[in-house]
Amino acid sequence: MKFLQKLGKSLMLPVACLPICGILMGIGYALAPAAMAGEVAGYQASGIAYQIGYYLIKAGGALIDNMAILFAIGIGVGMSEDNDGTGGLAALASWLMITNLLSTANVSVIMSLSEDATLAFDKIQNPFIGIIAGIIGATCYNKFKGTQLPNFLSFFSGKRCVAIVAGVVSIIVSVVLLFVWPILFGALVALGEAIVKLDAVGAGLYAFFNRLLIPFGLHHALNNVFWFDTIGLGDLTHFWAGDTSADVTWSLGMYMSGFFPCMMFGIPGAALAMVHTAKSNKKKVAIGLVTSAAIAAFVCGVTEPFEFAFMFLAPALYVIYALLYAIFTVITVLVGFRAGFSFSAGLTDLVFSASLPAAQNTWMIIPLGIAAFIVFYVVFRFAIVKFDLKTPGREDDDQDEEKKVVLANDNFTEVASIILEGIGGKENVTSIDNCITRLRLEIKDYTKVDEKKIKSAGVAGVIRPGKNSVQVIVGTKVQFVADEFKKLCK
Repeated sequence: MKFLQKLGKSLMLPVACLPICGILMGIGYALAPAAMAGEVAGYQASGIAYQIGYYLIKAGGALIDNMAILFAIGIGVGMSEDNDGTGGLAALASWLMITNLLSTANVSVIMSLSEDATLAFDKIQNPFIGIIAGIIGATCYNKFKGTQLPNFLSFFSGKRCVAIVAGVVSIIVSVVLLFVWPILFGALVALGEAIVKLDAVGAGLYAFFNRLLIPFGLHHALNNVFWFDTIGLGDLTHFWAGDTSADVTWSLGMYMSGFFPCMMFGIPGAALAMVHTAKSNKKKVAIGLVTSAAIAAFVCGVTEPFEFAFMFLAPALYVIYALLYAIFTVITVLVGFRAGFSFSAGLTDLVFSASLPAAQNTWMIIPLGIAAFIVFYVVFRFAIVKFDLKTPGREDDDQDEEKKVVLANDNFTEVASIILEGIGGKENVTSIDNCITRLRLEIKDYTKVDEKKIKSAGVAGVIRPGKNSVQVIVGTKVQFVADEFKKLCK
């Protein structure tokens, strides 16, 4: 769980880049509907409005479409000790290595590919691979940043060898994924084929797995089954081709409609619950993060900024979130609401799809949306409070009262020197890190620690959460002490 929480915190920086992209794309599609709907809906790809809109769409898509790379770098930096950029560089090297080695063009050179395997490797550039690359980069940095090589290779010692090691590890991981990835992808395609036979319940199951698999990028496998012509279904392609349910063997739009009330209204309801349950001193941060994410979801159905903001901080809540999608998808199928999307289930696509022949009872988005807003809000608020889930604004890196601590000595070099002496000297230190108020140290020998000596530096207290861990409560000036401490340890 601690690993997942650290992973979630590392994703906060790249996730913070996404909401503005969603808003830009929403405005762009509003100005240039032909970029989404195409000529089939009667929209023209010309004029100044189209040109501006198209430009905004591409500006937003520059990051949304490359979200996996952002995740790789964000995790590489965020999970590295000292948050060193070397970890991000190593993660990027890992991402480039894995995605290049496992591209369809390169894999097909060394082995013959079936149609299913080709489809799998076509989708290798996904968030799951980005997360793996980020973890590889950070882990290699933490393990090898101090490596000493022989004199004739000394140029590559220390941090310079991190990206090289990450590249070697990535080759090994790529060999494993070469055989594992098509199996995972194929298993999900088979699951989708089985779900199709379950009608409304099947649509609900699809929505559940669609959301549940987003962190791993594997939702693409299911999407290909239901939205396109992988097995002769093609809910999305038939909908936008102007067909109706009479032209196919299922209720056209049933595998898209349930996402609209959830994305347009459910996510804003859940976001409001997160704001209301955030700590008072962190409400502004929570509002800034989830409000912009909710707007992106409502306007154009870009949900990743919201989902990645909490899926690793509170994975149990994310499962509940996926279940709510399943429930509302079943309801929308049964009540006859039908809408489609060519991008995602936001207001923009709802407006464009309403004029297509397969659209039915689109006015029902109002009662369905109100219900989704209330249900998501109530369920999220109850779960967050009941189980003390660490959603945005509720992280407990430090006790709130520690932020009020005043360091008794403002000579940070002297403070760091005393702490170092009390910790047993730099030879006893294996890792240095800090959060908002604490200096976090990993040590070799706990018997060398002199808490009385450490406290004489004017710090508020010393905590020893483990045999090889020492945390010194410094207060909000901890960054200055940490910087001096690191200098003394070099």
